[in-house]
Amino acid sequence: MIETERLLLRRWRDADREPFWAMAKDEEVMRFLLPLTTRRESDAVIDRLMTAQDRHGYCFWALERKHDRRFIGFCGLMAPKPPLREIEIGWRLERSAWGQGYAREGAEATLAWAWRELRAPSVVAITVPANQRSWGLMLRLGMSRDPDDDFDHPALPAGDPLRRHRLYRIRRPQ
Repeated sequence: MIETERLLLRRWRDADREPFWAMAKDEEVMRFLLPLTTRRESDAVIDRLMTAQDRHGYCFWALERKHDRRFIGFCGLMAPKPPLREIEIGWRLERSAWGQGYAREGAEATLAWAWRELRAPSVVAITVPANQRSWGLMLRLGMSRDPDDDFDHPALPAGDPLRRHRLYRIRRPQ
């Protein structure tokens, strides 16, 4: 578990399934993401995250607000998987948690953990060009973008407005 001033980044619990599904049904939260159309798909995401935690020692962890113990989303790391060749940092928060600095607080703690616990030379993040809030946070975290690293997401067909992805990278501090 990672603890910040206001947050806990922790393992997933079965109690997180319902609020995660509620977040997945929020069209504004999912606006720039692949939709989860059923509760079964939503639960499968949590199952994959639990497996990743067991296998690698990290995942996109459940994000809990400390003062009220409320699940507000996730933030963490995922092991490389195609088309990515580097560890990925990612986050998703329920809409009521937006604009309060939680994503940045969680992401900064995640990066500190990565540099302390992993030997990775860099960490990447991805988003679609239209998701200005997300890539804005990537820039505030000190990540940079090389347009040559941008890619078309292989799970999306040509012409899909979410197909093109930007890749941002941060290198291990010296």
